[in-house]
Amino acid sequence: MGGCPGSRIASFNKRDVSVENVSSTFVSSQLRQWPVQIKLAPINAPYFNEANLLIAADCSAYAYGNFHNDFMLGKVTLIGCPKLDSVDYSEKLTEIIRNNVISSITVVRMEVPCCGGIEYAVKTAIKNSGKDVPCQVVTLSIDGNRCTY
Repeated sequence: MGGCPGSRIASFNKRDVSVENVSSTFVSSQLRQWPVQIKLAPINAPYFNEANLLIAADCSAYAYGNFHNDFMLGKVTLIGCPKLDSVDYSEKLTEIIRNNVISSITVVRMEVPCCGGIEYAVKTAIKNSGKDVPCQVVTLSIDGNRCTY
């Protein structure tokens, strides 16, 4: 049972919900800009000016059912995976923070150790930018719940 916790398989005993019992209410996307990948986002995009940033691990939007409304609403969203992307996000994020007026940053990450890389990159970027930007970190369990530690 060894190996990386982020790659360990798991099944969740979720209650099966029939199609008839699922709300047919359409939930609108809260995405405010494109591109969303940290690697692709231009440093001086106009949508960064006075933005509240959401920097999220790729898996988080799939794990957490109400991701758009609870996390993306009113925020500019950037996503990445520190395990799969061979890049140091802190350099790009430092430049985004340094070259724009960023009002706040919310980091949404998974509980697995490799996701600590996205949190570390954001905190490093804030420090290296020389700015004092409020930052909140939300950690999600692999079964889609908020962690309370």
